[in-house]
Amino acid sequence: MTRAVVVGSGPNGLAAATVLARAGVEVTVFEAADHLGGGARTSMELLPGLVQDHCAAVHPMAAASGYIASWYLEERGVRWARAPFDAAHPLDDGSAALLSQDIDVTAAGLGADGPRWRAMFGPPSRHFGELAQDIFQPMLRMPRHPLALSRFGLVAGPPPTWSGRLLRTPQARALFTGVAAHAMNRIDRPLVGGIGAGIIAAGHAVGWPVVEGGTGVLTESIITGLRDLGVTFVTGARIELRHQLPRHDIAMYDLHPRNVAQILSPVMPSRALARLRRFRSGPAAFKVDFAIEGGIPWRNPDVGRAGTVHLGGSAEEIVRVEREIASGRMPERPFVLVGQQFVADPSRAVGDIKPIYAYAHVPPGFEGDATEAIIRQIERFAPGVRDRIVAMRTQSGSEMAEENPNFIGGDILTGAKTPLQFLVGPRLTAFPYDTGVPGSYLCSAATPPGPGIHGMSGANAARRALRELERGRRG
Repeated sequence: MTRAVVVGSGPNGLAAATVLARAGVEVTVFEAADHLGGGARTSMELLPGLVQDHCAAVHPMAAASGYIASWYLEERGVRWARAPFDAAHPLDDGSAALLSQDIDVTAAGLGADGPRWRAMFGPPSRHFGELAQDIFQPMLRMPRHPLALSRFGLVAGPPPTWSGRLLRTPQARALFTGVAAHAMNRIDRPLVGGIGAGIIAAGHAVGWPVVEGGTGVLTESIITGLRDLGVTFVTGARIELRHQLPRHDIAMYDLHPRNVAQILSPVMPSRALARLRRFRSGPAAFKVDFAIEGGIPWRNPDVGRAGTVHLGGSAEEIVRVEREIASGRMPERPFVLVGQQFVADPSRAVGDIKPIYAYAHVPPGFEGDATEAIIRQIERFAPGVRDRIVAMRTQSGSEMAEENPNFIGGDILTGAKTPLQFLVGPRLTAFPYDTGVPGSYLCSAATPPGPGIHGMSGANAARRALRELERGRRG
């Protein structure tokens, strides 16, 4: 019997365990925390009955993931829920750009920029099934659909500041730049727009859904399925050295590359070890969960119909602020992402008390308190919200890192999405999951295709492990 260990039970660790268990491998998953799921779970209740996501909250790439689809989650009681608008971006003049799953609705709301938005995102969204076969895989390979990928690359490849010049209205430029800011990096760098362009295209194809009842419902469903496949889970087991693991043929690490370097340092080739140790973390997140009576009183009522709200003002302001954060300076008005998951899933609220999820982009390792800055940014577009706050809970970047060692310095994306790291991960190779140690593989969001609960990094890495195991046996 082939034996495998998986270290880390985040979405990619669970995906790796899925692929291996379905192939008949005996799998044991080790998790340092006392709970499974990493960032893809539901937070403890801020108020009784109020449902709030811990980290991962809105899931366009998961809804488009072949791995997620392989679980037939709807048959297991998991339901996607979608708000009337996927995202909103309010501006100081009271206007707002609105992102809808329907590209025609989005374009109609962008006025003169509607035709340009269709030209940028219509082809990749119409052919997203084909595009996904390439963007969910490592980039240093022959694409299956080169035409679709090259057309997508015209928007995703250049710096968002360049692609944004195709748009002329303040609303359209702000909407595009706000989504590009999901990369939590400077927006004037090439390839940084890949994350934003990808979730816009996916959104027009499948929407930006949430999970009814919280992201933890999806995670728990997969864990139950894995137990049915015979997978064993061990919690409260922090693996710091290789010898702490039982005998195995395959080891999958859903960890930050620096943590993998520590575990494998006695046996890893020096060049590979140096690359993993040099892997850079990016800016941090400072998160606040709110319970708000009646929800947020947005100046523009349409913003209240969106599942996600980007608060950053104009495109130019966002570019400037993200540059400051990447340089280690805390801006007075940070970019803030607000999650209104209850709009799609009213069951998350308790009567008129609405759960709100918000986080600000802050410098790496930021030790200050961004709570007031977040509230001021919401007040900027929703005067009076402060008086509606019933309860709140904060989580700084350092607190996130203490709870989840993958979030070094509070970086929830498991590594800075600089051009090279976003494209290839920790090592410049066609096989980004390889560690240089036979039988040991990196499968976290530090590897392509990157962040999200789509699980494709774990699935890809596990398939690579199985191929190499079979090749070794034939050899």
